[in-house]
Amino acid sequence: MGQGKSQFSEEELQDYEDLTYFTKKEVLYAHQKFKALAPEKVGHNKNAKLPMAKILQYPELRVNPFRDRICKVFSSSNDGDCTFEDFLDMMSVFSDTAPKAVKAEHAFRIFDFDGDDMIGVSDLREVINRLCGPEHKLTDSEIQQLVQNVLEEADLDDDGALSFAEFEHIIDKSSDFCHSFRIRL
Repeated sequence: MGQGKSQFSEEELQDYEDLTYFTKKEVLYAHQKFKALAPEKVGHNKNAKLPMAKILQYPELRVNPFRDRICKVFSSSNDGDCTFEDFLDMMSVFSDTAPKAVKAEHAFRIFDFDGDDMIGVSDLREVINRLCGPEHKLTDSEIQQLVQNVLEEADLDDDGALSFAEFEHIIDKSSDFCHSFRIRL
């Protein structure tokens, strides 16, 4: 642990603790995990930026159907490449201690593929396709029926898309959302 600590001042560690849902010890552990993705690049450069391909080697991201979207949402450059601070922010939001409201905000951004601040029909189709995966491909009519069911249940203003407030309303009714929106350090 001492080797990782030498890269951050006590003040930096305090700032990370204040700005995340992690303790200083967890911040140092997160840095070890980040460094393990590309030890040759991170080494003693705490400001290194890793390409999305490296970040996607993190075991729980590797199997997540939204892995590329997760990286892009948390990337400060919006291209999926991540600095340690981006990685720490991602891990913090996906931690057990992050509040439901914070998780909901990031889930909404991940599912809003076209970035229009609404989860529309094309976004819902993409979510369904990713959740089903290539091995359980649904027909277009099955996907359309699922999209219609979601909109009937959640589109309270009948505008054909989900606003953040409507999405948050669904999350509030979902008892296992926080449990499923989680990545372990």
